This record gives sequence, structure tokens and C-alpha cells, in this order.
Amino acid sequence: MIQTFDPQTAGVRHRVDGVTLHAVEAGPADGPLVILLHGFPEFWWGWRYQIGPLTDAGFRVLVPDQRGYHLSDKPEGRRAYDLDTLAKDVVGLADALGRGTFSVIGHDWGGLVAWWTASRYPDRVAKLVVLNAPHPSVAGSYMRSHPGQMLRSLYVGFFQIPRLPEAMLSANGYRSLKDALVRTSRRGTFSDGDVARYEKAWSQPGALTAMLNWYRALPLKPSMPDSTVRSPTLVIWGTRDRFLEKGLAEASLSLCETGDVRWIENATHWVQHEEPDAVNAALVGFLKT
Repeated sequence: MIQTFDPQTAGVRHRVDGVTLHAVEAGPADGPLVILLHGFPEFWWGWRYQIGPLTDAGFRVLVPDQRGYHLSDKPEGRRAYDLDTLAKDVVGLADALGRGTFSVIGHDWGGLVAWWTASRYPDRVAKLVVLNAPHPSVAGSYMRSHPGQMLRSLYVGFFQIPRLPEAMLSANGYRSLKDALVRTSRRGTFSDGDVARYEKAWSQPGALTAMLNWYRALPLKPSMPDSTVRSPTLVIWGTRDRFLEKGLAEASLSLCETGDVRWIENATHWVQHEEPDAVNAALVGFLKT
């Protein structure tokens, strides 16, 4: 049976690197820390099926609304959303809890941040799990050599345009964003209640522009001479992802000293929503070994 985390346990706020980040915390206070990072266009709710099983397994779970999203601060300008800044947020959250090391799990954009954090802070990340997201150091070169992926990523270029994406994505009650969730996932993955929660998050003042600024900051990607991932790594990949080719997972794993992939057949980009039992079993098994 799928467990859904009860949001009534309320959130907390942590001051990190000049911004206040809203987060949900659960699990034993002395358990190993696991930080879950959502992607676009979600917020902490995207991990609702994972929080309970991880806390039941003894982990302290921290699930932030990343900067720019939902109830977290939304600094202006794309420079506030470069990868180094986003990774500093993750480390800062661990610092706020007094933790020297932690494991990080990321999906979509949260996966890019998780990859970057593990490469940038190898002594802090105990274990890394990434769901359907490439390492930023391989994404560009892969896309240039794989025209099919370039076609799938055309929306990223559209998001670079000022103001127009905000107008189109918010029109008719965020219809295009809602359609994107439903159209690219398996039937029934996102309930009407889920979509309503997302719309409320997108409607927070300044949220949509801040969310898009993650994409607009891509040309500002900081240099990373050594992208090696030294933390033990598990990649979980829904094979029917309409945004990302499977080859991106393999290219990313080539950067890992110790890495493995778990293909989830018949799952799409939204793998943790569609196959929570398989994902949760893989997460707990990997993190506890």
C-alpha cells in the first residue's frame, strides 16, 4: 500500500546563505540525515510517497522547498540560482541541523543539484541517489552529440526568454503546466487534489519567475574542473521519460567512482510518483547498506 506523508505535521524554516527555506522534517532526530530535492515544477509535495518509508527505516528526512519555490524565499535575478548557490543551500541545510555528512536524493532539477553537490562537496555527501536527471557536466555535451535529446530540450531555450514564458505558463489558470504534468505521466498519476496543490504553489508571489530563473541561470554554470562523484551513487530511471534519454544516465554514471543504475520499466519522468513501492525499496536498500 502506498504511504502518503501527512502534511499536517507542518513545516519548519531554516535561514541558509541569506535566504529562508521552508522544509518538512520527519523521522528520528538522531537518524542518518537524508535530504530530498524536488524538481520543476514541483515542491516538497513531490516526495510525499517517499517520506514515510524513509522515516520508518530510521532516517531523519528533510524535504525543502528549494529557493524560488512554494513557501521558500524567492531572490530576484537569475544569478541567485546558479548551481554553486543551489548546492550551498543543500550543505547549509545540513549545517543548520548540525550534520557533517548526509545523503541526498534528487529528482529532475533536484537531481542536477544533487549531482553538483556530490561533486562539489565530496566530504559531505555520504550517499547520492538521482532520479531521472543528468549530471550538469555531461548534459550539454550529450545533447550536442544526440539530436534527439536536443529536440526534447527545446523548451529549455524557450524558458530563457524574458517574461513570455511566465505569461504562457500562467495563462488560463496555469493550464499548460497542469497539462504538462498530466500529459507526460501515466494516467492517474496526479490527482485533481495534487494539481490543485501545485497551482497554489505556482501562484505564490514571484514563484513562477523564480522557478524559471533556474533555467535562465544555466548559461552561468560555474566551472568544475573535476566532476568526479566519489560518493556511492544510485541512479533510478523511468525508461519512458519524454524529456530525457536513457543515455544521459549512462553518461552521468561514467563520472562515478562507484555507481549503479536501476531502470524502472514503464515509468515516465515522474518515476517516484508512478512506482513508489519500487523506488522506496531501492532507496532504503541502497541507503542502509
